[in-house]
Parts: sequence; C-alpha cells; structure tokens
Amino acid sequence: MLITFKTRAYANITMFGDVGRKMLEMMAFGTSVPGAINAADVPTALANLEAALAKIPQQEEPADGDADEPPAVGLHTRAVPLLELLQAAIDEETYVGWE
Repeated sequence: MLITFKTRAYANITMFGDVGRKMLEMMAFGTSVPGAINAADVPTALANLEAALAKIPQQEEPADGDADEPPAVGLHTRAVPLLELLQAAIDEETYVGWE
C-alpha cells in the first residue's frame, strides 16, 4: 500500500504505507487513510512531527561500508519531503490531505 500526501502548495509526496502511517502517527492527527488536516491545524502537525523525530536517534551509516548492502534510509531522511510539504502548506495557509 502507498500513501500520497497532497496540498495545493507543494508536489504530491508518496510513501510506502508503513512509513506513511508512522508519519501520520507522529503528526498525531490519526492514521486513517484517506484523511486531511485543515489549514489551521497544519502548524501543529508540523510541530508534532518535528518533536517526534527529535526523539528518534538519527541512523548512521556503518563504518565498514559494506558494498553488498545498500545503506538503510532512516526515518529522518524519509520525513524531509513531508516536512517541506507541511511548511509549504503553512506558508500558503492551505490544508494537507492524504490517500
């Protein structure tokens, strides 16, 4: 399953379902798909997501640089496009939806 986050102020962001649901949990606006956050609540969602990410240690690449294993993409990296989408929605005072 995929979850696509949408707003008029930014390009659509598509995430794998497990990652998308984790982002929704961290924003603290429910995990139902589809769903939406009205414009007035987007700053709270962004603050919640940033606070939740701050509590999670950032993933570091292994020192041995194993060439057979691609580096894992951490949750902080996966959150960057969604953080940008939320900030763009705040700047344009518009809602954010997902499906």
